[in-house]
Amino acid sequence: MSRDGRSDKYKWIALSNTTLSMTMATIDASIVIISMPAIFRGIHLNPLAPGNITYLLWMIIGYLLVQSVLVVTLGRLGDMFGRVRIYNLGFVVFTLASVALSLDPLTGSSGALWLIMWRFAQAFGGAMLMANSAAILTDAFPAHQRGMALGVNQIAGISGQFVGLLLGGVLAAWDWRSVFWINVPIGLFGTVWAYRSLREIATTRRASIDWIGNVTFAVGLSALLVGITYGIRPYGGHATGWTNPWVLAGLIGGACVLALFCVLETKIAEPMFQMSLFRIRAFAMGNLASLLGAIARGGLQFMLVIWLAGIWLPLHGYDFAQTPLWAGIYMLPLTAGFLVAGPVSGTLSDRYGPRPFATAGLLVAACCFVGLMLLPVAFPYWAFALLIFGNGIGSGLFASPNTSAIMSSVPARHRGSASGMRSTFQNSGMSLSIGIFFSLMIAGLASSLPRTLTVGLTSQGVPASVAAQVSHLPPVSTLFAALLGYNPIQNLLGPTGALTRLPAQHAAVLTGNQFFPHLISAPFHHGLVIVFTAAAIMSVTGALVSLLRGKRFYWDDTAPGAGAGRATPAGGAVRPDPATAPAAATAPARSPAPPLPPNGVSRTPAGSPSAAGPPSTPARSSAAPGTSARSSSAAPGTSARSSPAATPGTPARPASEAPARHFRT
Repeated sequence: MSRDGRSDKYKWIALSNTTLSMTMATIDASIVIISMPAIFRGIHLNPLAPGNITYLLWMIIGYLLVQSVLVVTLGRLGDMFGRVRIYNLGFVVFTLASVALSLDPLTGSSGALWLIMWRFAQAFGGAMLMANSAAILTDAFPAHQRGMALGVNQIAGISGQFVGLLLGGVLAAWDWRSVFWINVPIGLFGTVWAYRSLREIATTRRASIDWIGNVTFAVGLSALLVGITYGIRPYGGHATGWTNPWVLAGLIGGACVLALFCVLETKIAEPMFQMSLFRIRAFAMGNLASLLGAIARGGLQFMLVIWLAGIWLPLHGYDFAQTPLWAGIYMLPLTAGFLVAGPVSGTLSDRYGPRPFATAGLLVAACCFVGLMLLPVAFPYWAFALLIFGNGIGSGLFASPNTSAIMSSVPARHRGSASGMRSTFQNSGMSLSIGIFFSLMIAGLASSLPRTLTVGLTSQGVPASVAAQVSHLPPVSTLFAALLGYNPIQNLLGPTGALTRLPAQHAAVLTGNQFFPHLISAPFHHGLVIVFTAAAIMSVTGALVSLLRGKRFYWDDTAPGAGAGRATPAGGAVRPDPATAPAAATAPARSPAPPLPPNGVSRTPAGSPSAAGPPSTPARSSAAPGTSARSSSAAPGTSARSSPAATPGTPARPASEAPARHFRT
């Protein structure tokens, strides 16, 4: 057993199982991207036909949208009914949905709808896993090891997004149904293992379900994210749909409903999410930095796959049908960077604090975005590999300490909903990133691609009227064709019949590996400069936010006895949990704790009794600079112990109800 009573064996079991579930859930978010051509061929549907773009968008982005909307609710349910119980159920739902996906009996649009609906169910199971895995680990590991544990867990999840690109290409080449079969044995093993090995550590507290909060949050976030998704689609004579009244209604209406949600949550006795947690600076700044980092990183994999599959790989002799698989292979340095930096930064942040590593990680990522922006389109691979490896290092440096700082900064009874909110910020940032990156890229292409395409096509004998018609088609079709491994020119000219009327030599040039990459290189690079500039700005802004998180700060709800308190090894002071102030105020000699200030440190007058126990020798806090608060704790090098019975008039409480304490070191 460890010093705080946690089982050393159990915490490693929890880490292994939750890492398996996170890897499985995030692999499935990206595995479909690369296998999309095989999936749509299997159900006999062309995803790039004008009427079918909607199916394509929902297959790619729908999984993220469902998870973004549901993780907070499922994290709150974990706080109420047991995190392990909700987590285990997530394994079951995810596995059953994978079975249903692999057995799709329909074809055409009906087959696509079957896949989309069961992808929603699969995302529901994945949200159960993601919402509670970080909370389970935070419960199982002591504070001085959480950075390492959460680092391993988070990096496994993030790297799963890129492993999915490679795995999807390999499996789709064999059978499109195997993309979903692969989850079944993993899910069955993980389900049995979780039910047999995981146990509840945190005390659950039954409460009424906040229906108003759940509904307003789901409606607001759904409207916002769906509006962002449909903003990628062309509308009227515009290359994107940001002027579509329905898109504007979704964006504005969703933002207003979310604002209403925030107001209502402060009025409800037992809210879905404790908005007061945002007064804890470590929690608020950590989540904001996570959102900005996710926006910077979320669309990166799509841009890199399009760059590799649409331009670089064909120029190096790869057939368009093979480029998605090889794009996943050539992006392995990015995954390697995550795997190297994540556990190391988590372990170091346990010793030195999360702020320097999280901040430095985003700055490293920003530098690598600038480097990618300066690369020529036909780059030397060693330079590309070095830059994406550095980007992986930066993201790994950031993810582990930031997650540990967020999860350690909240009381144990709110860890489920806090984990859900953290996942919501991350998933929403990725969805927002896809919308922003694609829109910026499309805007960059729309300004120069039509003229370039018209000149290139007419030079190979395509009639001017056909070339003009094709060149003014929305660039999103060209991007998706490159992303999915379709021959872009063949996809554009096929419906017109122009290829069949051209001389064989000209048709071969147009559909060969060299024509499209050379044609699109200049317009695509213009779009890349815009995209990576935005990503670098987001990363630098996130680094500044991370710098404002303050010193290392964590709640510790474990207590050797009711009302016991102790000083941290680094000299930080024990502080009472404002959430427990009503219980502490039952003692006649005590007054209720004041509200939690913005920096997360409550003030206690020097020498006055704290909620953690009776008065003792005051020790100066190491809280934020300028804070003159003092707390009652033992002198340096000694431990202070007190018994509830020693304080007259204070009723004894079980250890599970002992006041929470938070440390700043």
